[in-house]
Amino acid sequence: MTSKFSWIALTCLAAGALFTGVSAQAKDVRLETSDTMIPTGDAGIQLFVRNKHPANQKKFAADKILLYVHGATYPSETAFDLPIEGKSMMDLIAARGYDVYLVDIRGYGRSSRPPEMSQPPGDNKPIVQTRVAAKDFGTTVDYILKKRGVSKINVMGWSWGTSTVGLYTSENNAKVNRLVLYAPQWIRTEPPPATWPKLGAYRLVSKDSAKERWLKDVPENKKADLIPPGVFDAWANATWATDPDSATKNPGMLRAPNGVVEDTQLYWGAGKALFDPGKITVPTIVLHAEWDADLPSYLAQNYVKQLKNAPYWRFIEISEGTHTVMMEKNRMQFFRELMNFLDEEKPLALK
Repeated sequence: MTSKFSWIALTCLAAGALFTGVSAQAKDVRLETSDTMIPTGDAGIQLFVRNKHPANQKKFAADKILLYVHGATYPSETAFDLPIEGKSMMDLIAARGYDVYLVDIRGYGRSSRPPEMSQPPGDNKPIVQTRVAAKDFGTTVDYILKKRGVSKINVMGWSWGTSTVGLYTSENNAKVNRLVLYAPQWIRTEPPPATWPKLGAYRLVSKDSAKERWLKDVPENKKADLIPPGVFDAWANATWATDPDSATKNPGMLRAPNGVVEDTQLYWGAGKALFDPGKITVPTIVLHAEWDADLPSYLAQNYVKQLKNAPYWRFIEISEGTHTVMMEKNRMQFFRELMNFLDEEKPLALK
């Protein structure tokens, strides 16, 4: 395990009302960061876990612990812990007194890659389906529960990560305090293609295709100022650097497991749910942005209708944002809504 310390200055005068619950004076919070590889029980497979929390604090209540997991293509670290104007989303949450973790599922980021990823993609069937991801996520939850001596924590997923945490929560409600779903997958209403393309074990992704996809449904006159200066390049460079094979190709290509794509073909794109959100019995928030081309608004709207056994749920749609709103100009709106949900004791209507 490696550890380091940093100072995060939260200046509420600059951020205005976005930093609710913090005094109007600048507050310096010294954060401790540690990186760990944890075993999965599968030979040769370990998971990369990062932890940030206020320095010199070792005890946290269950409602002050959060675990985040990434989506279908990119790892957790390079988005959730990407400094933007000096602070990452992970920094901001930790500076509010939280014990924050991120994990890379096997095949992503700094976690171990299954042996199939060292072979040509067409030599093997798709790897790392949602159930495998949920297993890795559960391994990480159990690691945190043991480390902190608590019985439950808050969990958060982005994109495919919402299926990872949704499936996990539906089967492990007792280990989850509150559930955060950022741009959830759900059943698509568009007709599926006559035949799906044949899938290999993994796919290759370029930086150019990533930027094109990011901006796909953004109005032309809104594209210029959507992504803060330098953020795309910083994110892309950090992301592609997590794949050692990227440097061997020109242009660099990122390997991403195809299990998630197979699940889309078999479930979400075929009119079937991979799991039942009706089995989720914990407070839930769904965060979404209006220009999300990957997982459009109707998916989130239909998803929340399934949360029939959650004690309460909340659906927040953020204007002028995409699937990647967490790294865009309106990221502080995202942060405010996230923290309002995590910080509140209980909605007034339930008191």
